[in-house]
Amino acid sequence: MNWRITPLAAEYTYRAAECHIACWREAYRGLVPAQLLDAFDVDRRAEQWERQLRKYPDATWVAVVGDQVIGFATASATRDIPPVPPMELNAMYVRSQWYGTGVAHDLLNAAVDPQVGCSLWVFEENPRAQSFYRKHGFELDGARKVEAFTPAIQVRMVREPGVLR
Repeated sequence: MNWRITPLAAEYTYRAAECHIACWREAYRGLVPAQLLDAFDVDRRAEQWERQLRKYPDATWVAVVGDQVIGFATASATRDIPPVPPMELNAMYVRSQWYGTGVAHDLLNAAVDPQVGCSLWVFEENPRAQSFYRKHGFELDGARKVEAFTPAIQVRMVREPGVLR
């Protein structure tokens, strides 16, 4: 079945919340404390998606099949101080059954202009994600931090402008 990439709209916020929670549970079981993953509430997450859409209407793209959201990507001006490159990929998730299909590639290209430098933070203990980003021109730059909601370490990856893979 084919997917389409579209900007986040109000009609997708609840489905994006469902996707977000499912993706976290699929990708981070074993990396993130189970009680954190089990505590997610889809209604609360949907309210957060609605607030994000109002505050940043052009920041998020979703991958949709029928009426289901199967992935999403959010990018904005970098939050790092000092700014490394001007853009940051804040989040990108795809449901596990869609790994390797090209959905993540399409989301990344929709969310981040390859002509603009970009950074992202990824769990240090997530080699699958790091491998995907390396295939798309990102390299570790040595920066590390503790993730805000878990004790896990994140590492920063940076892609220089004009790198398209």
